[in-house]
Amino acid sequence: MTDNNIHDQASGLRRLTQPTLTKVISVTGGKGGVGKSNVTLSLAISMARQGKKVMVLDADLGLANVDIMLGLRVKRNLGHVLAGECELKDAMVEGPHGIKIIPATSGTQSMTELSHAQHAGLIRAFGSLEEEIDVLLIDTAAGISDMVVSFSRAAQDVLVVVCDEPTSITDAYALIKLLSREHGVQRFKIVANMVRSYREGRELFAKLTLVTERFLNVSIELVACVPLDDKVRQSVKKQRIVVDAYPRSPAALALSSLANKALTWPIPKTPSGHLEFFVERLLNKREPVGESFGE
Repeated sequence: MTDNNIHDQASGLRRLTQPTLTKVISVTGGKGGVGKSNVTLSLAISMARQGKKVMVLDADLGLANVDIMLGLRVKRNLGHVLAGECELKDAMVEGPHGIKIIPATSGTQSMTELSHAQHAGLIRAFGSLEEEIDVLLIDTAAGISDMVVSFSRAAQDVLVVVCDEPTSITDAYALIKLLSREHGVQRFKIVANMVRSYREGRELFAKLTLVTERFLNVSIELVACVPLDDKVRQSVKKQRIVVDAYPRSPAALALSSLANKALTWPIPKTPSGHLEFFVERLLNKREPVGESFGE
């Protein structure tokens, strides 16, 4: 790789992560089935309606579903990018209201077991993008895989989607514990999803707060209570997102309100010190990959 190419990629990454330009939000959850992808896409569409340039990265590299939820046909995905068969811009597709989507690949085991160098290469691929982005939403896989950790560390805000189920709360706690103790992520925003009332959402948050305050040194904030709403299921059948298909439904109103709130969250004046800083060093100084992950 020539010095010019390295400089071009570094410049591209700075455009992506520059605090004045791009808000980076990771949407994650301790387990599957909590509605994480629906939250991600609802935020994306709601923000796009306000004139924001929004990109969604489907980072669930084992069970990709963002493109399926939107009924989109994709020819290329992140698998092709990592294999060197195309650039990131070639895999990008346009979704409703002009949101840009980078689809993942589904059912490929090797994509769920990427090395740290491949993680870095994936982030570095953003350096080739010339798109101006106001908000990058990262829809991670469920659980605590290396990929989930990588993207959660890269984000300025980490949204943890939780349902009122014992396994959801336990797994969300495990994710918060891992990110805080081993990777320095100290602030988490909680979305209580599919709750039967605002009170139930508050009680769910209280359960999570009880264990985090006792065992962890983190800040958690309840940012939304999204009601259980049959319109969500109906919109999934239509391969549409609830804020688009049923904008006045209870779930859609709650998710639109969350999008408005997210746009007001302050962006740090400097890189987070995690993956953004790591990739900058990788591109500029070509330092060993593993060292920057603290291993």
